[in-house]
Amino acid sequence: MLSPEIITNYTEILKDELHPAMGCTEPISIAYAASILTDVLGGEAEEISVGLSGNIIKNVKSVVVPATGGMHGIESAVAAGVIANAYRKKLEVLGALQEKDVERIAAYKENCNIAIHELNSHCSFDLKLTGKHGSNTATVRIRENHTNVIEVTLNGVSLLDRYCALKSEDSNEDNSKELRENLLNVRDIVAFAEETPLDELRPFLEKQIELNMTIAIEGLRNSYGASIGKLLLQIGNPDTARKARAYAAAGSDARMSGCELAVCIISGSGNQGITASVPVIIYAKEHGISHERLLRALIVSNLVTVHQKAGIGCLSAYCGAISAGCGCGAGIAFLLGSNYSQIAHTIVNAVAILSGTICDGAKPSCAAKIAMAVEAGIVGYEMAKTGRQFYAGDGIVTKGVENTIRNIGRLARDGMGETDKEIIKIMLEQ
Repeated sequence: MLSPEIITNYTEILKDELHPAMGCTEPISIAYAASILTDVLGGEAEEISVGLSGNIIKNVKSVVVPATGGMHGIESAVAAGVIANAYRKKLEVLGALQEKDVERIAAYKENCNIAIHELNSHCSFDLKLTGKHGSNTATVRIRENHTNVIEVTLNGVSLLDRYCALKSEDSNEDNSKELRENLLNVRDIVAFAEETPLDELRPFLEKQIELNMTIAIEGLRNSYGASIGKLLLQIGNPDTARKARAYAAAGSDARMSGCELAVCIISGSGNQGITASVPVIIYAKEHGISHERLLRALIVSNLVTVHQKAGIGCLSAYCGAISAGCGCGAGIAFLLGSNYSQIAHTIVNAVAILSGTICDGAKPSCAAKIAMAVEAGIVGYEMAKTGRQFYAGDGIVTKGVENTIRNIGRLARDGMGETDKEIIKIMLEQ
């Protein structure tokens, strides 16, 4: 039996993580900050200085900003947030925009002096907007995660309390990266999924199913990006594994190309939210698994994803979809009746298969990476189910799933630091 403290903390972690977002979360975070800035200034800024950490620049450069008529890039995210002027909607801020606002966004981009620079920051997620409207100057800073507002000022006077009050009363800011790193482990995750009452988490998990399957179906019905999801169903036998890959990829196809449907994020990422959930949902449907078992399997998938990302950090050179692919493999294993040992081996196997895949920003090719990440998770499970595994000494795999997960954090956070800088340099030269 798990302690009440672990049950409470794991529940709060999931409630803190599972939230809707419309569009890629990095440009949406910029739009959210721009909406706060507009509210503070009491009108649209005539000029805005936009300071961003390199990883945010990387993730905003190529992705389409929803509700802008196909615009992409940092200036579009800023302008869309200003015109939306709906900061209370947080990561769904652009849902306030209407078709008539596209012209206003384009005009604002043209007329406002939006100056962009890279912040000299040790934090991978760091953005600061400074805007001027008439004689007033305001600043907004978001750091560590997409909605963590740490600074709001008007003419040098802090207004932070007004905007921090946006955080829900049941939000637990102590559920930090350090808490996740110290508390989460695969054995307790599996036990938690088996034991916890579902009443408190059910609304969050049901919303994840609803939103992420809706955008996956949208991605298969229409043409977005390179249509990786549709391609996967066209070129091979549509068995359960292929459907799982195709539906997950299709959700990303739509999301990366400006689809205005919201998704339920995990680890601050919609693509990870899709990857961690949609394949598990497909397996449950194809195998006739009960809805309650599906909800508990999603708990495993989500928490295993968060567990891996805790050691990596919010943004890095390591593709987050890989962590979510390992998570969905663990969720599928749990769904189909695997015990802790098989689930642990599923994670280690999946890690060994595809670790080190680079993140070169949010864009249509993310859908293909998601398809490969889901395949790694599924192959990792099939290996574990049949008694096959990778052993300590096979590359970065070491004895014990927790030690292997720590190695992933070390690889992504420390080993790939220079890789990240080079990726950003290459992208900015284009």
